[in-house]
Amino acid sequence: MRTMFRLVSVIIAAICLCCSTGCLHYTLRESSIPKEIKTIRIQFIENKARYVNPELSPQLTDRLRQKVNSQTNRTLIQGDNADMDISGYIKDYSFTTSAISGNAPATNRLTVTVHIQLIDRIDDKRSKEEDVSRSFDFDANASIQQAEQQLKETILKNMSDEIFNRLFSNW
Repeated sequence: MRTMFRLVSVIIAAICLCCSTGCLHYTLRESSIPKEIKTIRIQFIENKARYVNPELSPQLTDRLRQKVNSQTNRTLIQGDNADMDISGYIKDYSFTTSAISGNAPATNRLTVTVHIQLIDRIDDKRSKEEDVSRSFDFDANASIQQAEQQLKETILKNMSDEIFNRLFSNW
């Protein structure tokens, strides 16, 4: 009986914690998008980097649209009359050596930088433009193509999260 009581107590506490955390997270996300913003357009993120990964632009654009659609209650539209217009381009996609062991590279690094512009048609003071950059390390024995395949999901998740946070939070 005592074990059953503890189990029920733990389950109730976990549910309360999840509900309160989820509500708080939702409130924090929504509080930074002004109520008067009803529609958002996310334009295709072009690839202007010297090295072009042909999959990155369409996948990053799609991932960012999915994130905005799932984490805000705003309507995504394609027209020029959106309250908020987001555009951008991949500015840098480059590989460097990040660690050496003996006389040989041990770890390489892929750096992705996206230039993002937000135009707020309701209040131009909230418009902004900035670069979002993240680095991703991989084994130096992997080819560039292998590294891109291994890192693809991590790059898409991290970059879309970072762009979303930069655009819609007041940090």
